[in-house]
Amino acid sequence: MPPCQRKFNLSDLDRLKIYLTPNSYSMSDQITIIGAGAWGSALANLTQINGYEPTIWSRNCGEMLAESIDNRVAIISAVSMSGVGAVISQLLGSIDPTQIIVTATKGLDAKTNLTPAQLWRIAFPENPIVVLSGPNLSLEIQQGLPAATVVASHNTNAASKIQSIFSSPKFRVYTNDDPVGVEIAGTVKNVIAIAAGTCDGLSLGNNAKSALLTRGLAEIIRIGQYWGGKPETFYGLSGLGDLLTTCNSPLSRNYQVGYGLAQGKTLSEVLADLQGTAEGVNTTKVLIQIAERNQIYMPITVLVDRLLQGKITAQEAIIALMSRDRKSEY
Repeated sequence: MPPCQRKFNLSDLDRLKIYLTPNSYSMSDQITIIGAGAWGSALANLTQINGYEPTIWSRNCGEMLAESIDNRVAIISAVSMSGVGAVISQLLGSIDPTQIIVTATKGLDAKTNLTPAQLWRIAFPENPIVVLSGPNLSLEIQQGLPAATVVASHNTNAASKIQSIFSSPKFRVYTNDDPVGVEIAGTVKNVIAIAAGTCDGLSLGNNAKSALLTRGLAEIIRIGQYWGGKPETFYGLSGLGDLLTTCNSPLSRNYQVGYGLAQGKTLSEVLADLQGTAEGVNTTKVLIQIAERNQIYMPITVLVDRLLQGKITAQEAIIALMSRDRKSEY
């Protein structure tokens, strides 16, 4: 077994499903998952249900990344936003144009303001790029609870291939031809999740929470259409679905950030207690730059940014949201 490859514990029921469920898996369909965190491990578990034996690569596995992707049909990147650039640099000149690149990262690059898929596209213009995003809390997936997601690409064959790799009785996978919309929806909802955690941390109730999520979705659609995303995408799994999950679960790290700030903790204190990265913190900074440069109205994002910077308290942010000028809903 290669140094980076790991076996995962499957239940007897899962093994029975593998035996009973026909699939087209062959040795030529081997895949590599980059990132051994909770999300990468959850994705690996899903592929094992279909009989795959994925190679998981991390910085600590003792093998060069380029060696771990040789002859793989698909390369799935499940690293944090801050690690995407380094991963791409290690793979330059090593990826075959036929290999499918799947990005499962939600965030924006602080230097270029680009999405993960855009960074991969610039580095590997000949490869099919697929975006995987949806209401997918990694802990629930690792517990074997049912979930659904979206794989989006302009290359329909590539999207269908990734759909077949991940689809199982526990994980329903839909294809989509709007990768930028899927990616932006999953990225921007992390900012709204910080606001949602703040709302719950202040015990403001369901009325306020519903209003926040509804107006947050409008904000996601506004910035998403600027990027070229299709309006209908934002009402699907990667948009509304992911928004509802992330904004209502204490398992969400972005939700935890907002909740902690509402409890009076500093951002440094909240981040020190987190297990993993809250991508919404960095995403907020980048979104503010883009919104100001292009005059895109994003009041919730603006207040989240000020909250993260310590310029206002959680209570002051709520007052500011409720005191804005009167306007039409649409």
